[in-house]
Amino acid sequence: MDKAPCTLQEAVIFYSDYVNCHQFMVELRWGTNGPVKCPRCGSENVSYLPNAKVFKCYEKHEKQKFSLKVGTIFEDSPIALEKWLPVMWLLANSKNGVSSWEIHRSLGVTQKTAWFMLQRGRLAMQDGHHGGKIGGEGCEIEIDETFIGGKARNMHKADKVRKMQGKCGGADAGNKTIVMGMLERRGTVRTKVISDRKKKTMAPIIREHVEPKSQLMTDDFQTGWWTPEEFEHQAVNHLESYVQGNCHTNGMENFWALLKRGIHGTFRSNLITCSGT
Repeated sequence: MDKAPCTLQEAVIFYSDYVNCHQFMVELRWGTNGPVKCPRCGSENVSYLPNAKVFKCYEKHEKQKFSLKVGTIFEDSPIALEKWLPVMWLLANSKNGVSSWEIHRSLGVTQKTAWFMLQRGRLAMQDGHHGGKIGGEGCEIEIDETFIGGKARNMHKADKVRKMQGKCGGADAGNKTIVMGMLERRGTVRTKVISDRKKKTMAPIIREHVEPKSQLMTDDFQTGWWTPEEFEHQAVNHLESYVQGNCHTNGMENFWALLKRGIHGTFRSNLITCSGT
C-alpha cells in the first residue's frame, strides 16, 4: 500500500478510490503477503471476482461469496468503504473526539448515518481485555480524579438545588460527578465513576484493576493508603510542585484535559442554520 494519508484531505482523496480501499482492507485483514481466508470456514481456497468486487470460497457451505466487509464492523451496512474509511481515519486521529454532526457536515452523510458509523468505530476501539488488570511489578500507574459536570448557575433551579446538596457525585464534588482514572504509562487508561474520594470507595477499585507490586503515582491525597506489600507508592504535593523526579500525574492530567475539551468543544448541540438572503 502507498504511504498512509496524514491529513483529512489526503484521507478523503486516498479512500475515494476503491482500489486503495481494497488494498488497505486486504492488507489490514490478511497481511501484505498473507493469503485471503474465508471468514466463514477459514479456507484459503478463495479467489477474487473483480467485476462483482467480492471473493468466492470454493469450499461447500452457504454464502460462498463474501465482500471485504464480512466479518468486520462494516458488515450489514450499505455504506461504501469510500465513506467508512475516512470516518475511521477521523475517529482515530481526532484527539478531542469527533461528533456525528461534524461527520455529517464534512463528508455529506446524514447525521443519523454518521452517528451509526461512529458507534461502530468506538465499539471496535474498545479494550478487548475485559476483566484483566493493568500494570505489574515495575510498571508505573498514574491515578488521579477529576470533577465533570455543568456549572450550577446554568442549571434549572430544581437541578441546582438537588445537585448542590451533594446528591449527585458526593458532598465534596458539589454539583459535579467524580471520575477516577488509572493510566499505565505507555499503556492504556481505565476510568470509573465514583461516589466520593474516600479510601473505602477508591482503594477496592484500584485493587480490582491494578496488579500488585505496581508503582502507583498519585497526588498527596492518597498518602498512607497502601502497604509496601501491596504497591510501591509515590506521591507528589501539587501545592509545592507537579513533578518530583519520576513521580507525577501529568499523563492522567493530559487525559482529563482532552476529555473535557471534547465535552466542551466537540460534543455540543449545534443546530444553528445559516440562511442566505
